[in-house]
Amino acid sequence: VQLVESGGGSVQAGGSLRLSCSVSGDTYSRYCMGWFRQAPGKEREEVARLDDSAGANYADSVKGRFTVSQDNSKNTMYLQMNSLKFDDTATYYCAAELATFCTGAFRPDRYDYWGQGTQVTVSS
Repeated sequence: VQLVESGGGSVQAGGSLRLSCSVSGDTYSRYCMGWFRQAPGKEREEVARLDDSAGANYADSVKGRFTVSQDNSKNTMYLQMNSLKFDDTATYYCAAELATFCTGAFRPDRYDYWGQGTQVTVSS
């Protein structure tokens, strides 16, 4: 299974970006998907996860500003990021967990596959 992120870049504070995560090599619907980020000198943080019951779960730091979605027909997950802040600067990764039902709880150790990351830089 391969995950490829795209859509990162540089943006001013208050701006928006949309990240994409394209999945290949297996049936997309077999996986539960999530987004992570890691800033220099900081631990990796799970920021969003798709949930079969509630739709999605978000970290408090991005709630109300980020929206995760997916298009099963395109084997792709998205992260719409609005009202970006300087503290959102990080490398963003998508991850896939092989599972039959997707719960929203954040558990970084549950993921089986990871993308290579895409850089998001927000200037203040």
